[in-house]
Amino acid sequence: MNNKMHVKTGDKVMVISGKDKGKTGKVLQVSPKEGKVIVEGINMVTKHVKPKRMGEQGGIVKAEGALYASKVMPICPKCGKATRVGHVLKDGKKLRVCKHADCGERFK
Repeated sequence: MNNKMHVKTGDKVMVISGKDKGKTGKVLQVSPKEGKVIVEGINMVTKHVKPKRMGEQGGIVKAEGALYASKVMPICPKCGKATRVGHVLKDGKKLRVCKHADCGERFK
């Protein structure tokens, strides 16, 4: 399996398929081995939590679930559109750039 990811932690992304299609959020966690990402406020799941200590409250908690990285596209900081990621070599460093013809802005 390919462990390269087109998104990184902290990127702003848009969901392109599934129940949350069109929603945007910030990437909180990336798991290259599984090919999944966790995005803030997207794919909310309910978890039943048991109290761990005496006197601690248990209950039902909402949390972000992981989704496949192929279902998200990074949003360009300049043009604000969901875009594919291109790569450019500059000063011996590989930079990620927006693939839109009129933009070409680099990501962080």
